[in-house]
Amino acid sequence: MATAPQVSPGYSRTITQMDSPSRNPDKSPLASAPPTISPGAPRFPPPNVQRDQIPSPSIKNPTMLSPANGVKTGSPISHLSTPPGPPVFTSPVRPAAVPFRTSPATPQPVAFSSGSSLPTSSPPRFSNGSVELQQQLPNAIEESVPDGESLCVLFSAHKVLKHKQQANIPSLGFGVLVSPGRETSPGPQVIQRDPHRCHNCGAYSNLYSNIIIGSGQWQCVICRNLNGSEGEYKASSKEELRNFPELSSPLVDFIQTGNKRPSFVPVTDSRTSALVVLVIDECLDEPHLQHLQSSLHSFVDSVPPTTRIGIILYGRTVSVYDFSEESIASADVIPGGTSPTQETLKALIYKTGIYLSPMHASKEVAHLIFSSLRPYKLNVPEASRDRCLGSAVEVALTIIQGPSADISRGLVKRPVGNSRIIVCAGGPNTYGPGSVPHSYTHPNYPHKEKTALKWMERLGREAHQHNTVVDILCAGTCPVRVPVLQPLAKASGGVLVLHDDFGETFGVNLQRASARAAGSHGLLEIRCSDDILVTQVVGPGEEAHIDTHETFTNDISLCIQMLSVEETQCFSISMENKHDIKSDYVFFQFAIQYSNVYQADIARVITIRLPTVDSVSAYLQSVQDEVAAVQTAKRTLLRAKSYSDAIDMRTTIDERVKDIALKFGSQVPKSKLYRFPKEISLLPELLFHLRWGPLLGSIVGHEDERSVLRNLFLDASFDLSLRMVAPRCLMHREGGTFEELPAYDLAMQSDTAVVLDHGTDVFIWLGAELAADEGRSAAALAACRTLAEELTELRFPAPRILAFKEGSSQARYFVSRLIPAHNDPPYEQEARFPQLRTLTTEQRTKLKSSFVHFDDPSFCEWIQSLKVVPPEPI
Repeated sequence: MATAPQVSPGYSRTITQMDSPSRNPDKSPLASAPPTISPGAPRFPPPNVQRDQIPSPSIKNPTMLSPANGVKTGSPISHLSTPPGPPVFTSPVRPAAVPFRTSPATPQPVAFSSGSSLPTSSPPRFSNGSVELQQQLPNAIEESVPDGESLCVLFSAHKVLKHKQQANIPSLGFGVLVSPGRETSPGPQVIQRDPHRCHNCGAYSNLYSNIIIGSGQWQCVICRNLNGSEGEYKASSKEELRNFPELSSPLVDFIQTGNKRPSFVPVTDSRTSALVVLVIDECLDEPHLQHLQSSLHSFVDSVPPTTRIGIILYGRTVSVYDFSEESIASADVIPGGTSPTQETLKALIYKTGIYLSPMHASKEVAHLIFSSLRPYKLNVPEASRDRCLGSAVEVALTIIQGPSADISRGLVKRPVGNSRIIVCAGGPNTYGPGSVPHSYTHPNYPHKEKTALKWMERLGREAHQHNTVVDILCAGTCPVRVPVLQPLAKASGGVLVLHDDFGETFGVNLQRASARAAGSHGLLEIRCSDDILVTQVVGPGEEAHIDTHETFTNDISLCIQMLSVEETQCFSISMENKHDIKSDYVFFQFAIQYSNVYQADIARVITIRLPTVDSVSAYLQSVQDEVAAVQTAKRTLLRAKSYSDAIDMRTTIDERVKDIALKFGSQVPKSKLYRFPKEISLLPELLFHLRWGPLLGSIVGHEDERSVLRNLFLDASFDLSLRMVAPRCLMHREGGTFEELPAYDLAMQSDTAVVLDHGTDVFIWLGAELAADEGRSAAALAACRTLAEELTELRFPAPRILAFKEGSSQARYFVSRLIPAHNDPPYEQEARFPQLRTLTTEQRTKLKSSFVHFDDPSFCEWIQSLKVVPPEPI
């Protein structure tokens, strides 16, 4: 339900980089969230879990600078190159239409070590609505906890319609974004004991549970069953119940005080043993290799000294580098044409070589290995070179697992915790297991590709079973056959990212990939009041079939097995009313069970209560446009598996806007036109960006790029998802400030510089008049680069940052992502882009003459073509 604060497309605001705008009490964001689960069509008749799978400026509520949105909060990751001298920001960057958040982007897992007590922190503050807690709880709690608020959960509306027919109109829909691994600030209440759970449905006790203080019994909010607490909730007064975090906070973390897992070790040992294995393509030409070597050297210098590292090269063979040699680069070589045999792997892991070594002991050797890499020498096209990527990943998994515990008898230390394999690929997998022919014209290519897809998915699942995530970072101009590699990354819980080259952006992503904290053994349980039905789940997971009936009599929760637990992920959950709702509130509980990087077992429980209403207007007032837009986009992109599907989905967006106007809007007197509801005036503009932008539009040329963007988006956090849907536009002003403006082409004023943040790409546009003044343009460019890097400092994948001048060939990337409003009537332009009013007549004439005619419709032209009257700007 939470949406970032929104800013009217028609108003400019000044944002100070580290200040957070005040929140609008009526439209404040609930929290950020996560993505879907099942490959393909809905898997359940009721709940549909699909496996395609996440702050931004909210138009209704201002948000705070957030690391997830790229805002700097002290990231340990260093940049590969020094940006231009930072400008002096003397005044706030004017309140942006997109609110910033301030919680850290990289999860800071709770460390657990036996014998130590974990500190608890005060419950998070919320800004939406008032709360009435159970009668047994103190008034102080009632006043401090609003309905529907949690930093890990964002609902598309803060209220629920009572009438089924109105609530289940699919064009608008209702749902929630859940981010299981999102860090909250302040952190969650931490409880170092087992939770109290309902014996009937398995739900957890929470701040909305009715407590009988005399006996300590509590009533479940999901099934209304009365449960005992073994006397723990028995209290002499209501005030005593405030001492139980789960009865005073909507979000709590239960930490298991004992861990019987054989691999569990104390916290310091466990964290140290996390490791990264680099699997590197050795079939690169010299220019690409030079960039890659630079990125690899920077990576080695940035990695914490306790991180264990392994290095594997692949081409026609697999080379596993040995860190025991201190003065030379030495490797054991394995044939790559077939999967390595058990004998080969045993011979490798029982040798005296050291294939995994802490960075503090192997930094010099790693630098030596990377310096020894040589370019590909044969006269063979890039796409036709033999690359045994599949065999190399198999070998990497083997050295991570090491000798089995019963054979090693404790002599060989096994890796504990989560491991990560990072593949640095410059071309397709064309040799050995999981490979495809060099050419698409191969007579048996379709069959070979189908076989390769299944093999790669199986390998990814095997990696997931061993708590190993496989990230694939591709670069260069050679097509890498994304459809073949994607299953390996996705099934393991990793990502596949494309880069133009192996330069700075690749190097930053290499560092950020290795630094991501990932939990394992993740399970998401979704429980709702009996009035609510979960119809679809989109995100990085799979439906889990778990029989809990021996423990809980009537557990009807929807369970999702998460492939990994990271802050950058999000699940989009669509819901409907089963029938007309008679109660004043409905309840939602999300329980995330996982093991963190310290191997501590954690159960994060988030409980939300939303009021129900009869009034459609009251419901629309509570709709969070940005969350609703992201949910709509995820449901739509799930079906856009190919370019032809994407074209069909554009028509679906058109029909959706028309249907919302018809069902929720009002008819214009003496006309067949319908006016779009003013309460959700930002939504159609966000859907316009979705329809014409890179996710569904024609901006992205190659199908591989479209596929990668789609998969990233379906799993991405709310913050990144929103930026991928609708870009954020910031105009540079004198004195080091930035004014946030609607993303319209009217921002292309020749005497200014503009930063456009579109999630996976950030563009810096310099007007021709500004560019002609060397001193001013250098200062503006430095300021824009600094802002771009701060906004995206913790974002993963790191976006590419492109800078260009007005009129250059690259400027088309920038222009194509803005709403073309230059042909709209002046009154429409001023209403939606008020900054125009500050321009002189001469400046406006010059601006108008600078545009080149093209056929793309403006937002107003598009929505009017649907027979809908556009909503007035807020």
